[in-house]
Amino acid sequence: MNRFVLFADRVSTWTGKAVAWLIIVLMLVVCVEVFKRYILNNPTAWIFDGTNMLYGTLFMMAGAYTLAQDGHVRGDFLYGNMRPRVQASLDLALFLLFFIPGIVSLVYAGWDYATEAYKINEHSSVTVDGPPIWPFKYVIPLAGAFVLFQGVAEIIRCIICLKTGEWPERLADAEEIDVVGEQLANSQYVDEDARQRAIASAKNIDEMARKRMGEG
Repeated sequence: MNRFVLFADRVSTWTGKAVAWLIIVLMLVVCVEVFKRYILNNPTAWIFDGTNMLYGTLFMMAGAYTLAQDGHVRGDFLYGNMRPRVQASLDLALFLLFFIPGIVSLVYAGWDYATEAYKINEHSSVTVDGPPIWPFKYVIPLAGAFVLFQGVAEIIRCIICLKTGEWPERLADAEEIDVVGEQLANSQYVDEDARQRAIASAKNIDEMARKRMGEG
């Protein structure tokens, strides 16, 4: 089961990092459009639709990655002080009662929604002769499928925790301690000893936070 959990984490992390490049595409599109609009006085009619679809794809496809990193918003004032088995019990109940039915419904309805748009070759009505939007609508069931796949891994993670009393390993990605190290690496005002102390302090805070969340 641990292998499947880590495999799901890798798939979600790879997908999130791949889709993250869309932010570069979005930035370039906006920069080119600003140049065309204000310098050349030749704006692009469909740019609003294009930027919306790029951002929407980025936003939706990042859901599985965020779930894999346990980054979705939660009210953790009480949750963070619970024991791992209590956390796992609560998470498991919420996944089974709300997450699975909701995401399955999203995939099912999203597929019908996108297929209907494809059948009528739906185009945007925001501008005259707007771009086709049915490809963008297929992102809805696709993103839902990735989130559902990661959700199954999270359910298995809860079951493992209920059995062992500890949260299984989660595939780590970027951490704040990396940022601290990079920020202090080239500073002329911080010597090596101070830099190492700052990194150790950040790491200690990170570990304490993970323990509170039941991941330590």
